[in-house]
Amino acid sequence: MRYWLSDILFLFAYYVVRYRRSVTRNNLSRAYPELGESRRKELEKAYYRHMCDLLIEGIHNLYARPQNIMKHYRFVNREVVNRYYEQGQSIVLMSSHYNNWEYMITSLNFQVMHHGVGVGKPLQDKSVASYITRRRGRFGTEIVDQTNVRQVMDFYHQHHVPVAYMMLSDQSPSNEHKSFWTMFMNQETPFLYGAEYFARKYNMPVIYYSVKKVSRGYYEVTFTPLCENPGEVPQYTITSRYVKMLQDTINAQPEYWLWSHRRWKRIRPQDVELKPLITD
Repeated sequence: MRYWLSDILFLFAYYVVRYRRSVTRNNLSRAYPELGESRRKELEKAYYRHMCDLLIEGIHNLYARPQNIMKHYRFVNREVVNRYYEQGQSIVLMSSHYNNWEYMITSLNFQVMHHGVGVGKPLQDKSVASYITRRRGRFGTEIVDQTNVRQVMDFYHQHHVPVAYMMLSDQSPSNEHKSFWTMFMNQETPFLYGAEYFARKYNMPVIYYSVKKVSRGYYEVTFTPLCENPGEVPQYTITSRYVKMLQDTINAQPEYWLWSHRRWKRIRPQDVELKPLITD
């Protein structure tokens, strides 16, 4: 892979264009106020180097063959997922914009036994979005707009098709009142509730997957069950567990999260409760 190009992009994005540096710097400062400025600067630069790597890997992902993707994106314990297929159960895979997520979207349908469905927000440029969607789904992963996911789930549920729904649940929700608000990375943060809502509705097991960067261009994916029977646990338990695991993942290696995203642009309404994290 052409990481020399990533090195050039880093110099251009960080020093010349200064792409969202104020957003990134502010996010790191709010998340890690206890760190010194020099340490946060190190994380900031490391993040931009990683972000440029992701861009190169994203382009590579659009044309790579299955065997090549699997070489760069290895599932450590796929049996955690596949056992639910053998039981005829659909599942929800919860994760975030941490390390490389494009490989997961493209390879989901051939990396696990389930039919893979990636759920997300559509890109604003429709022509670009159409092309990227086709490339992401060229190996069978079905790309679904989050506004249509209800119909898709109803269809597969009625026809008893075991599906693995990939949901990146760390995006900023559009509705402050329909969000799960809690303390995350030292600040009040709203989270999407959709993954838990659908898991409870269809009683689908929920699995958190973490992505570890082993070396440049190589990742390992580890699956950890979050909830076996969503209908048997109190509301918000699944989302709470997800937030706690996500926070632990980020804190272990902060430079690999999407810091240039305006994650904390919303303010909690006074009539919305700030909920504690349930970790048991």
